[in-house]
Amino acid sequence: MFSIQHSLPRMAAMGALHCLALLGLGAVSAGALAQSTAEEIRITLGKSIVIDYPVDVARISTSNPEVVDAVAVSTREVLLHAKSHGICTIVVWSKTGQRTFYNISVEHNLEPIRRILKETFPNDPIQIQAARDSITLTGRVSSQAVADRAAALAASLSKTVINNLQVTDAAVEKQVLLRVKFAELDRTVARSFGVNLVSTGALGMVGSTSTNQFSPPRPNSLNGTSPGGGGSNPGSFSLTDALNVFAFRPELNLAATIRALQAEGVLQIIAEPNLVTTNAKEASFLVGGEFPIPVLQGGANSGAVTVQFREYGIRLSFNPQLTSHNTMKMYVKPEVSTIDLANSVTVSGFTIPALATRRMETNIELGPGQSFVIGGLIDDRVQDQMNKIPGLGNIPVLGSLFKSRSENKSRTELLVMVTPEIVDPLNPADPKPVPVMPREFIAPLQIKPTSQKGTVDPVKAKARKIRAKQTGAPTNEPVLVQPAAAPAPSAETPKTGGDSH
Repeated sequence: MFSIQHSLPRMAAMGALHCLALLGLGAVSAGALAQSTAEEIRITLGKSIVIDYPVDVARISTSNPEVVDAVAVSTREVLLHAKSHGICTIVVWSKTGQRTFYNISVEHNLEPIRRILKETFPNDPIQIQAARDSITLTGRVSSQAVADRAAALAASLSKTVINNLQVTDAAVEKQVLLRVKFAELDRTVARSFGVNLVSTGALGMVGSTSTNQFSPPRPNSLNGTSPGGGGSNPGSFSLTDALNVFAFRPELNLAATIRALQAEGVLQIIAEPNLVTTNAKEASFLVGGEFPIPVLQGGANSGAVTVQFREYGIRLSFNPQLTSHNTMKMYVKPEVSTIDLANSVTVSGFTIPALATRRMETNIELGPGQSFVIGGLIDDRVQDQMNKIPGLGNIPVLGSLFKSRSENKSRTELLVMVTPEIVDPLNPADPKPVPVMPREFIAPLQIKPTSQKGTVDPVKAKARKIRAKQTGAPTNEPVLVQPAAAPAPSAETPKTGGDSH
């Protein structure tokens, strides 16, 4: 009984504590509910808004003053000014003890950039969203160039631009065929005339006359015997170059070497390289080869020789770009180079050939099928050299024997013409083009059919007949018996399968 009386006050105290705890938990849950149901407010960067509070404001607090600045302008008005991108929370206390939470999000002003994107790319739906200090682009565009330009426009608002634009599958690009024709004509004409006179003792004098333009004969031995003394010829000459006309009169002791030549040469080079590429894609090819060039090394390997290779031949590179005017803008660079041994140099025993190069590089705009000459060259050169012996060369008529002349004329013409075309691939059923050959490349192999069973091979039968005639033996040729053909039914022949009378 005593214990029961003493336990009642303890139980009452514990019940009171429990009630207080329940009240505290209720107050905490109510505050948490009020905070979880805070009002969401979005503010554009640089702008301000005013919150009209229903009761008098006692105190204001912001979680990030660098993002939003909150000021009470009156007892029931709160001014919020967005200073930078981000998120913060504003808490307002009233004089009655009530608290109100506001979640503030400061975003970019995206309306100007949305308007610019819509006006710049009217056929591409581009969406733009802002998150903190970054901008995200979403949507589907027609090409990668549009996506890059849209990202460049959005970069003016934020340093971080997330480009999530998807590029649609582009249509099949048109293919451009470039036909280039090189036509080069090199004509050379050379004329030369000269006379060298040699006397081995005519008129009692040994000697020779020459302009030295063409190799004259040179004496190899001389003696003092006069031609009238009955001795041998007083002098002898050795001919190292008889030129192309040589005449000698032994009874007159007079010889002459004459150079009278006329040469004409024609070199014609015509190349037609064709190259196909797609729109705005560069293509090039080289038809030719490479020749070695020795290169001396320096430094620690001073004196060592390495070999490098240089390309030569017919080279073509171009980059077409289709325009909205149904034309093609092209960067074209054709080149023709050949090895020129005439202008080669020799270094340390190595002969390095030169290159004769014709190169053009230009930008043109043409329509499909139109042709344009992008390079034309006419090189006309004349080289004339004349030598004569003073005095003797001025004698009329006979002075031509003491003159020599060499004349070289060269004329080079080069023409480069380009013709672009838009081409389509061949369908599987279309005939495929093949190179045209003047003669059949490989004749098809003729295979005779093998003899079938029950038939006679005419080749073997003829061979057996020849052997039978030579030996007198029978041929033993198989005799084929053809079955007799059945007679055609007539009106008088009764049909089978029924009674006949």
